[in-house]
Amino acid sequence: MKKLFTTKWFIVLLVSLLLVAGVVLSFIPNSPIAFLKKPVSAVVSPVQAFVMNSGNTLSDFWAALSDGMAIREENENLKDQIADLRYQLTQNEEAAIRYEELKDAFHIRDTFSNYDIYGAQVLSREADEWFSVIRVGAGTTDGIVAEEGTAYPVVDVEMNLVGRVIETGSADSMVLPLLHEGFTVACKVNVVNGASMLVSGDASLKHDGLCLVTRIDSGATLEPGTEIVTSGEGGLFPEGIPVGTIVEVDYSNPLAVTATLRPNSDIADIEDVFIMIPYMTEEVTDEDAE
Repeated sequence: MKKLFTTKWFIVLLVSLLLVAGVVLSFIPNSPIAFLKKPVSAVVSPVQAFVMNSGNTLSDFWAALSDGMAIREENENLKDQIADLRYQLTQNEEAAIRYEELKDAFHIRDTFSNYDIYGAQVLSREADEWFSVIRVGAGTTDGIVAEEGTAYPVVDVEMNLVGRVIETGSADSMVLPLLHEGFTVACKVNVVNGASMLVSGDASLKHDGLCLVTRIDSGATLEPGTEIVTSGEGGLFPEGIPVGTIVEVDYSNPLAVTATLRPNSDIADIEDVFIMIPYMTEEVTDEDAE
């Protein structure tokens, strides 16, 4: 019997019964077990509360950290989206402005109905800051072929004279601007039977953005602000293209009156130009008639 009380299984069974009895008695009001729980609870409860609060605090901290990182990433994405939208808005505004300019340029075709009109974007202004040559994005593949001895007028969106095509490549063309000292054009005062003259580029004037006016009709009276257009003489430029306005007239030599002219087109600001090519009319020969 004594050996039974000392066996391992008996001890385990006894302890288990005592624990079960303790748990049952702890639920009985005014039981001794209930009074024994109070001092233990007084020590254990704060520790248990501390552990639970610490766990909740760590959980809240981790949640806040995760939320903060997510919000930061979302803000960065929103900033990128806003930047893209601003860029698109700017591009759309520029496109709208260019659309209005190009739409207004359709009157060029109406005014010069016997010309083919080719639009081209200004690619570069080469050689020096005074634009010795302008390169535009239209060439032989677009139907523009500058043969030897020919020249095509180039105007801006407001139909003001810019210059003339002097060379063409497959995808671009070179334009000699009005300010270049090698450029000349027959002009007249913009009135019926207006006085004729010759407008040309001048090396000493182009730095001021001006052209030289010579061969003015004798007896003609020019004043600052007088509007000058192409006269159509010589066949290279059609009549009526706006060229510029007279700035100053020099009457010091009555036999050779000269003047200075400021072009209407500001070469530094133009983005699009239009090349004017006359329709080619086929001559009918006697053989064709037969």
